[in-house]
Amino acid sequence: MKTKIFCDSADIKIIKKLNKNSLVNGFTTNPSLIKLSGAKNYKKYSQKLLKICKKKPISLEVFGDNYEQMFRQAMIINSWGKNVYVKIPVVNSKGSFTGRVIKILSEKGVKLNITAVYTVNQVKNIIKNINKNSKTIISIFSGRMSDVGKDPVPIIKESVRLTKKMRKVEILWASTREAYNYLQAKNCGCSIITMPPEIIEKISKFGKTYQELTLDTVKKFLKDSRDSNFKI
Repeated sequence: MKTKIFCDSADIKIIKKLNKNSLVNGFTTNPSLIKLSGAKNYKKYSQKLLKICKKKPISLEVFGDNYEQMFRQAMIINSWGKNVYVKIPVVNSKGSFTGRVIKILSEKGVKLNITAVYTVNQVKNIIKNINKNSKTIISIFSGRMSDVGKDPVPIIKESVRLTKKMRKVEILWASTREAYNYLQAKNCGCSIITMPPEIIEKISKFGKTYQELTLDTVKKFLKDSRDSNFKI
């Protein structure tokens, strides 16, 4: 099974570049990335991204914190393009499960990316509330788990098992921290892994021999020492 690579970025220059890259199958964004890219207007900026990325799937997130806000924003975002997945957080800021909005949007056929998922129980609750015939991505934040000493692999594997027979449901390895995570995601059976552009660059170099890695490392150290005019 092929694990698709999505780029996690809202930078217009990066999306222009990687939209042409056959290694990249889609894009994910969030309000933080869009803010970081200097956007002043969420809708206008998102539509700029969609003018570049017209065919590959791209996830754009709501930022409402209750059912009415999330539903209204989701329907607006969904109208921006056929390749849009609407990102809905699995809970709101008070910790309440967003199943009600997930259920209604999924029944309407809105393509969803359920985000900020960390547990198998959350995955089970999501599965109960989606239309199995509507495209859904479940984004499990593996990197953030690892950051606090938790192993994401068992959660990913069980989530893949739970959704194995659901053709329209895809498990996504999110918050990628290193290139090796791609192999972990693939071994777990993830449909998608999303990663920042600098890690995609590393993935493109997969296949180097240990000898090549040794020489690259030694040459880099030598160049830096000469550039620095170090003396002993």
